[in-house]
Amino acid sequence: MSTASTSHALEGIRRAIPIVLGYLPVGFAFGVLAVKNGIPHGIAIAMSFLMFSGSGQLMFVSMWAAGASALSMTCAVGIVNLRYLLQSAAESVWMGGLSRSIRFLLGLGISDETFAVHVTALQKGWERNLITLFTCNHVAQLGWIAGTVLGVFCGDLVSDVRPLGLDYALPAMFLALLVLQCISRLHAFCAILTLVLSVGLKYAGMTSWNIALATILGASVGCMLSFRETRGNGHV
Repeated sequence: MSTASTSHALEGIRRAIPIVLGYLPVGFAFGVLAVKNGIPHGIAIAMSFLMFSGSGQLMFVSMWAAGASALSMTCAVGIVNLRYLLQSAAESVWMGGLSRSIRFLLGLGISDETFAVHVTALQKGWERNLITLFTCNHVAQLGWIAGTVLGVFCGDLVSDVRPLGLDYALPAMFLALLVLQCISRLHAFCAILTLVLSVGLKYAGMTSWNIALATILGASVGCMLSFRETRGNGHV
């Protein structure tokens, strides 16, 4: 590997390290919960290889434990993971000129965290390098898989993951990534507005869809304000 390629790979690892630090404990928690709910070890680990979706996998575990049908679990996980289509579309703005197969492979590595890291770097004008992008994606997923494997084979040693505080790892990582993406006052306003809406909807009695609805409303307001600002500056 040339010096330039090594440098790009190391940059990908550097970007992935904060993600891995969040994935290890949450992947461990998933592995523990999967084993304790009767999911075979091989299936739990295969899910982290093939699905690579924390929210989708945790939903699968809860529905498995509740005795849901295969069709119900497939539909529920599919709906939860629809956001990756939107993230792929948003990231595609910077992927012009790449072959369809390369874009497809990059899309397979998208998660909430890798998307945030890639978009933040690209928005800052950093070089779009495939070695960096693929390295970041693969290292992040390896961290998730490693956490899952540890949880699967050490699950019998943990009676309850909640006292360990593992459930705070992913929200903390999301907050850190959100701060990096707030590159303007409009971004910060939309983030705060979405937070207020989500909390308000929850206290109003909406317990299952408050985050999704608040996100749609906050993003819609942000789009309207951005369009109005662009039109006001004479760009439309």
